[in-house]
Amino acid sequence: MSRYTVYVIPQAWLEMKNLPGHMRQRVKQAIEELSDNPRPSNSKELEAADLEGELRRLRLDRWRVVYAITEIDNVVDVLAVRKRPPYDYGDLKELLEQAQ
Repeated sequence: MSRYTVYVIPQAWLEMKNLPGHMRQRVKQAIEELSDNPRPSNSKELEAADLEGELRRLRLDRWRVVYAITEIDNVVDVLAVRKRPPYDYGDLKELLEQAQ
């Protein structure tokens, strides 16, 4: 299996910085592991129109890491780190635009 390059967009980076300490470490570890396995068992594919790659979310307790996988380039773009609820994935289109 090839290794993926993981990028965290600036908005997601700020969201990670504002997490509680214990969760920040768990999210950081999970994002680092995406380079070896971008489709872990606790992730789920999300539906998104106009996407060349694959959009997924990773569940860590009540927190969600939303990311896109581009197979051609072996790249994982982390788009958001949000708490659910209240996050409802309503801004996926805007997140994808920020990553471009």
